[in-house]
Amino acid sequence: MTELRIEGLTKAYGPGSAVLHGLDLTVPEGSLAAVLGPSGCGKTTLLRIIAGFLRADSGTVSVGGRVLTGPGTHLPPEHRRIGIVPQEGALFPHLSVARNVAFGLAGDRAARRRRVEEMLELVGLSGYGDRMPHELSGGQQQRVALARALAPEPALVLLDEPFNALDSALRTGVRADVRAALRATGATALLVTHDQQEALSTADLVAVVREGRIAQCGTPEEVYRAPADPWVAGFVGDAVLLPGTAVNGTAATALGEIPLLAPAGAAADAPCSGTVLLRPEQLLLTGVDDAGEGAVKATVQDVCYYGHDAMVTVAVDGLDTPVEVRVAGPLSFRPGDEAAVRVTGTGTLHS
Repeated sequence: MTELRIEGLTKAYGPGSAVLHGLDLTVPEGSLAAVLGPSGCGKTTLLRIIAGFLRADSGTVSVGGRVLTGPGTHLPPEHRRIGIVPQEGALFPHLSVARNVAFGLAGDRAARRRRVEEMLELVGLSGYGDRMPHELSGGQQQRVALARALAPEPALVLLDEPFNALDSALRTGVRADVRAALRATGATALLVTHDQQEALSTADLVAVVREGRIAQCGTPEEVYRAPADPWVAGFVGDAVLLPGTAVNGTAATALGEIPLLAPAGAAADAPCSGTVLLRPEQLLLTGVDDAGEGAVKATVQDVCYYGHDAMVTVAVDGLDTPVEVRVAGPLSFRPGDEAAVRVTGTGTLHS
C-alpha cells in the first residue's frame, strides 16, 4: 500500500510570506496525480517538502502509512524511498547511461546489471547502456532519468516539470512513455506542472493549486467539465463565462436556455443568479441561414487558426464581452461575417 497522504501542510519562508496554507491531498496507490498551478502557488515548495529537502511548519506527509513529515518527524531524503525525476533529467555527465541508472542501487554486480537492463527496456532504451548522456536526445535523457528513479523500486516517484525543456514535438511522445512506464511498475507518482494540457492528458488525478491550497481535485474530466469556480475553469482551459439566472436546473443567458450540470442552488423554484461556465467547444457556430432552434445571432470579430481547429471570437447582443467558439474542420468564417451560435451540452452555475 503506497498511498500518498498529505494533511494540513503549511510552510512560510518568513513573517507574512506563507506559501502553503493547510494543504490536503491524497493520491491513491498506483495513481499518477498532477499538481497543477501557476507560478508562485506553492507547487515546488510542496514537492520539496515531500522529498524531504524542506521542513514543513506543520502538517503531515505519509506514504503507505509511514510518516515522513509530521510533528517531531522529519526523515532525511535518503531514507524516504522516493524517486525524483527533475527538470532536464540532471544525469551525471561523466557516467554512462547504465551507470546513471545503477546509481544508488544495492545488491551484487549481477543483480544491479539485471535491474538496469530491465529499466532500460521498460523505458524503450534497451541497448543504450554504454552511451554517454551527451549522446542522447532530450527525450532520451528524460527516459533515462525515469529509469534511474524507478530502479530502486521507490514507494513514490516525484516528477518536477520533467518535460519543460523538450520541444513541443517531443513532449507528447515522452509523456506517453513516462505514463506507460509508471503504469507498468504500478508506481504511485506525483507530477508537478504548470501546463494544463500536460496535466489533463497524463494524470489520473488533477489537483489544482491556488495560493497554497487545493482549489479542486478530481479526474481530468471532472476538473475540466465541472470546474469548482470560474478561476479553475479559466486556468485549466479556455472558458466561456455568461451571466445567467437559473431556475429548476436551467439557466437563462444571452446565448439562450442552458441546462445545468449538478445545479448548485438552481434546483429550487426561486430564481438564482450567477455565472454560467461553458467550454468553447460547446458552442456551435453556423451561418445565419443554417441557424437551428435556440441559436442566437452573432458577428465574427476575430479568427485564430491552429490547423486542427480554430478559435473564433464573436460578439453577441446582450453580452458586454465577446465569446470564443472552438471550430473543428474546414473554416469558412472571416471577421465581419454574420453568424449564429447555439449551445450544446450542459453548463455549471456559480454564484
